[in-house]
Amino acid sequence: MKSKILRILEKNARITTEEIAKMIGEEETSVVAAITEMEADKVICGYGAIINWDKVTDEKVNAIIEVKVVPQRGSGFDRIANRIAKFDEVSAVYLMSGGNYDFFVEIQSKSMKEVSAFVFNKLSALDSIQSTATHFVLKKYKDNAIILDDEKVDRREMLEI
Repeated sequence: MKSKILRILEKNARITTEEIAKMIGEEETSVVAAITEMEADKVICGYGAIINWDKVTDEKVNAIIEVKVVPQRGSGFDRIANRIAKFDEVSAVYLMSGGNYDFFVEIQSKSMKEVSAFVFNKLSALDSIQSTATHFVLKKYKDNAIILDDEKVDRREMLEI
């Protein structure tokens, strides 16, 4: 039951517990109890909206930063990842495998200059950071399994005159 609830909430966090109960064939009280338990256990860590910032007048710059580190004795990558995650600019931190870097860090700022300042003054200044490579996101097409700009394709055939 819990995985069904999670899949539903992942697609629409605004759905009511009554609607979830109907969808999965359970009592609403059971759904409420399961959600409350998953929130307490930090399985559900929060609720939020997925925003297509390209359609908002506020300019936002999204960047992906590859970070190469030296793991720390006794804590491996965890201590470094937790320090990076505490920066307000950081929206996600992932430990990676199979590449030339250890962490994949996503940030959002007002400008490229702010991203640069973050990397130079905060991220690169941390002990254990060997190198960084910053990539700027030009456009998002899909985020959190949601298509952001579903392009309407003109399927009419062109007539030759």
